[in-house]
Amino acid sequence: MAAITEPITLPQLSNDEIARYSRHLILPEVGMEGQQKLKAAKVLCVGTGGLGSPLALYLAAAGIGTLGLVDFDVVDSSNLQRQIIHSTKDVGRPKIDSATEKLEALNPFLNVVKHETMLTSKNALEIIRDYDVVADGTDNFPTRYLVNDACVLTGKPNAYGSIFRFEGQASVFATEQGPCYRCLYPEPPPPGLVPSCAEGGVLGILPGLVGVIQATEVIKLILGKGEPLIGRLLLVNALDMKFRELKLRKNPDCPVCGTHPTVTQLIDYERFCGIVPEEKLAPVQNGIPQMSVKELKQRLDAGDDLFILDVREPFEYQIARIEGRVGGHLIPLGDLPKRMNELDTAREIVVQCKSGGRSQRAAEFLAKNGFAKLHNLAGGITAWSNEIDPKVPKY
Repeated sequence: MAAITEPITLPQLSNDEIARYSRHLILPEVGMEGQQKLKAAKVLCVGTGGLGSPLALYLAAAGIGTLGLVDFDVVDSSNLQRQIIHSTKDVGRPKIDSATEKLEALNPFLNVVKHETMLTSKNALEIIRDYDVVADGTDNFPTRYLVNDACVLTGKPNAYGSIFRFEGQASVFATEQGPCYRCLYPEPPPPGLVPSCAEGGVLGILPGLVGVIQATEVIKLILGKGEPLIGRLLLVNALDMKFRELKLRKNPDCPVCGTHPTVTQLIDYERFCGIVPEEKLAPVQNGIPQMSVKELKQRLDAGDDLFILDVREPFEYQIARIEGRVGGHLIPLGDLPKRMNELDTAREIVVQCKSGGRSQRAAEFLAKNGFAKLHNLAGGITAWSNEIDPKVPKY
């Protein structure tokens, strides 16, 4: 494999650094020169959440000289089940400040560069080109495609990882000879088809497992040792504790890394993934009228005969529900095709879920099957908790 190109003159290690990294120095695969390469390296961590937490912590501990952090979010209590770089006292703080504090406490020899911004098509190339390796700890498709394309265009390897429920995957994309993320996933899934971790959940330990794999790949790339996950997709099933590997090939027709690329500059990745900005949401989406939680509250208070169809899972219903609403009915989205007989086509139905994605798909399905009086509750029960009744738990 090709190692990350090191500077002509590698930085020297102080006596304190030699003592700190002694367990590395006695590894023949690392040694003094390898540790100097780590000190000279610049690594960008995109995100300081579930994957970014173990990534950043272990890279800092290993002696990476410069660690760039990209994040614009704040710490929420729901993050603490898996985002181990943050603590309870950090709730409400910018994640990038919380993470920097922990990293500098862990290793005072570390240089942290903070990019407190959303990574966009306007700034990605400028940010990424200053680093040797990029570690993608993002949790959404637009940013994954953005990171991939920016890495290909700047020639930076991308240590990729993703997680969902009990499963994760990792690979190294965007090297000269290997495939990129688009070679594996040429097109993004339709919006709402793949639930986010906020909708589907994630085992808190899983991002630690996958994030450590990503950190390992970063270090191997810098050292030029071992066999990185170039051309290989590592699949992790934590529930069964099984690992599988899929061989990946570079797609000669890939629009980004292929022999005749058509994507030669960064694009609008939200639009590419079919995501409409919230402020541009139309009152009708794919033929389904969108009802705000405020409108629902007004109509319920007025005594309107609305049938609230909840398409979440039973375990979600146990966590949070809109209390005291006569006519509510729980039918999980997956059960809807065989339970439509429980619904009255003559009644006005408001479909709800956690945040509005599953309920939109449910309403579209019902519309195709003869139901006419349909509304999707925009924002779902989360919006109800935020805007109407804060006693309803958010999860």
